[in-house]
Order: sequence, then structure tokens, then C-alpha cells
Amino acid sequence: MSTAKKFAGQTALYGLSTIASRTLSFFLTPIYTSTLSGGSYGVLTIMFSYVSILNAVMAFGMETTFFRYLNKYADKARQVYNNTFAVIFAITILFVMVTFPFAGHIAELIRSGDKISVQEYATYIRLFVGVLVVDAWCVIPFAKLRADGRPARYGMIKFVNIAVFITLNLTFLLILPWWTAHHMAGTAFIDQWFVKGWVGYIFLSNLVASIVSFIQLLPEVLKLSADFDKPMLKEMFSYSWPVLIANLSFLVNENLDKLLLSKMLPQNISVREVGIYGACAKISIFLSIFVQAFRLGAEPFFFNHAKNKNAGQTYARIMDYFVIVVAIIFVALVANIEILKYFVRNRSFWVGLNVVPPLVFGYVCLGIYMNLSVWYKLSDQTRYGLYISGIGAILTIILNVVFIPKYSYMASAWISLAAYATMMVLSYLWGQKNYPIPYNLKKNLVYIIISIILVYLSFTVFHRNIFIGNGLLILFGLGALYTERNELKAILKK
Repeated sequence: MSTAKKFAGQTALYGLSTIASRTLSFFLTPIYTSTLSGGSYGVLTIMFSYVSILNAVMAFGMETTFFRYLNKYADKARQVYNNTFAVIFAITILFVMVTFPFAGHIAELIRSGDKISVQEYATYIRLFVGVLVVDAWCVIPFAKLRADGRPARYGMIKFVNIAVFITLNLTFLLILPWWTAHHMAGTAFIDQWFVKGWVGYIFLSNLVASIVSFIQLLPEVLKLSADFDKPMLKEMFSYSWPVLIANLSFLVNENLDKLLLSKMLPQNISVREVGIYGACAKISIFLSIFVQAFRLGAEPFFFNHAKNKNAGQTYARIMDYFVIVVAIIFVALVANIEILKYFVRNRSFWVGLNVVPPLVFGYVCLGIYMNLSVWYKLSDQTRYGLYISGIGAILTIILNVVFIPKYSYMASAWISLAAYATMMVLSYLWGQKNYPIPYNLKKNLVYIIISIILVYLSFTVFHRNIFIGNGLLILFGLGALYTERNELKAILKK
């Protein structure tokens, strides 16, 4: 039990900064939707979708590989660090060489609508190439902080990053427009270069924040050397490239739907539809934050405890409480959707609120899948991650292509759920065959099914009534507390 408590502590420490940063970013959504047009917000959504996918390519699965090989070759920690960073550095340099000079041509390929010029899109692309490269250089130094058990430093760097990002956003989107509108000192100078409502300022803010993070990580970066282990490097590639494909599949499910929406819907509505979908999807961010926080704590913890005698029982116990927490968050978000929708300031976007329940439940499935995926990472069978994620990606692509023209973003929301649920089931079935872990399947299914029923009642039967929804939430919470009372007593005693 103490091991499970230790895991909870690590997840809280390393996840707290992510929760804070993602929550603060969430509060930018009302500013974006009120200061940007529907078309500009759609461009923002599309660009971040491309960047999210490319971030995984830049990292090449080396974050997970770093933790695995620290556990596997504890006496070669320096070489593990040097090897993983060197791979990412080489990939980023190659990426700059093949993208930056051809930004204009790339812009012609991805541009949606006629209102934004190719030259402006090319500017966005160059800014994001910079973001991708600098963020990739930070991946392994951040992983080193987690491996070294330095949550305070990790959290501080993340916090400064989001503080810089938010400050610059507020400056460009709110402060400078107010300043110039009231003809304050320096207005004449500001008017020479400032463009009100230009979405590029958000991209520029992201780049500056990323550079600040890299500067803060220089003490870790300066510990790098040319001390490589070439045989280990070859072995790392065999381990990491299936992890890369698995990560890409997750990002395909997260972002490809938005890109397909922008391409497959009529040009006169595509950007706005993407904006509606992207804005309403932000409501599901709270469960996404918890899943991300769990991943940050889970990877180093699972690898560190893989050799323990009772590791399987520990992983199963963690799954029990993970399912309970995500099920409660699922019910809570939907029960309070009538409050959360006000973070989407553009009321015309509220037409897309129906995407929230399937998207949130998709994150429930994704979180369970991330928990389950421990089996192929610990047993060095990462090819199964490739198989599972490949199936999820194929489902996402084919079903979106088939159903988007008729059902628009509602199709994308349900397809995202279907892909994550399929990956979750496949991981469980293959995992029990190749690396059995004694999960309490019946108990976990009961919590999941009850949460689905309560969400259906709250959202559909009672038409999002906040009082009834929260009443159902309280009953669910009390029921879980009563059911788990003996386990909780044991934890509190220790």
C-alpha cells in the first residue's frame, strides 16, 4: 500500500505543474474566442494540430526510451542521457533543413480558405518550426529532472513557461488594443507595427516561452557530452520507433480530425466548423490534464518498480483508483457543462457542446490505455504499441473520411471515442496474454458503466440541468466512497 501511496505522491508532484499550466491555458480560451474571429480561431486550431503531431516526431519516442534504459542500464546513465538527446538534436536539425526554406510551399498545401495569404501562413509555419525545435531540445532535460527526482525545479520551469506565454498573449490581445484605443503614451509607435487580432501573436508568444524554458534548462543541457554508446544507441532505436508510432497514433486521434474537417467540409464553413469543434473540445481539458499528470508520474514509477516482487498487484491497485477518479471527473464535467460553456465566450460556438460527452469519455479510455500500456514497455515488446496504435489511427482516418462530409465535427467526436476504446480493449487483451497483471476487471467495468449511465441521464434525459447533474455526481461519489471504505481505512492507517 505504501508503494501505491508513493506513486500518488510522485504523480501529484510532477503533475501539479502540468495541471496548473494547462488550467491557466484553458482560461485563455475565452480571450481567444472573444478577440479572434471564428476563422482566425480555426486557423489557430489547425496550426496547433499540425504542431502537436510533429512534436511527437521530433521526440522520436526518446522520452519513454530514456526511462526504460535508465532502468535497464543503471550503470550507464550518462550514455543514456547523451544518446537520447543526440537523436533528438539530429532529427531537429534535419527538420529545419527540409522545412524552413520551403515554408511558402508548405503554406500552399495546408492553407484553408482565401482570407489568409500564403505569405502570412508561411510566417506562422516559420514561427512554429522554431517552437518545435526548441521544445524538442527540452524533452530529455525535462525527463532527466523527473528521473533525478527534482519536481520543484521541473514545476518552476513549467510555471515560468506558461507565465511568459499568458503574459504575452494578454499583452498582444488585450493590453495593446486597449492602450492604442485610449491613445496612451507611445500609441503612434505601436500603431506602426501592431495588428489588432492577428493570430500570429499567439504563435510568437509560444516561441518566446519555449526559448525561456530552454534557457532555464541550460544547467542540464551543459551536462551533455560526446560520450555515446553506439551499441546501446542501436538497441534504443529498436525500442523507440514503435513508441514513436504509438505516440503518433494518439496525436492522430487528437488532431487529425480537425485537419480533415478543414479539408473535407465546404470551404465557406470549414474553418468556422473547426473553430467550433476546437473551442468546445477545450471543456474536456480537465480530464485530459489528469491523464497527462498521471503519465508524468507513471512512466518513471512503473519502470523503477518493475523488478519488485509485488509489482503486478501495485499496478492493478493503481488502475482501480485511476478508474474511480476518471469516472468521477467524467460525470463532474458533464454535470457542470452549463457553467463550463461560459469559458467559450463566443456563444455561437455553443452549438457544438454535444461533442463534450464523447470526447471526455474518450479521455477516460485513453487514460486506461496509458495505464495498461505498461506491459509492453516493461517487457520490451513495444511492437505491440505499434500494432494497437496503428489500428487506432486507421480507424480514425477511415471513419472520419467516411462520416465527416455528412456529420461534420460530431462524427469526429464519436470516432475519437471509438478509436481510444478500441486501443484500450486491444491493450488489455494482448497484455493479459503476454504480460499478465491481475486487474480487477469486473470492479472497473462497474464504475465505468455507472458513469456512462449518469452522464446520459444528466446530459440527455435531464437536459443538462446543473442541479440534477450534480446530485447524480454526489450520489456517485458517496457510493464510491462507501464501496472503497475498507481500502481507504487501510491507507489512512498507514
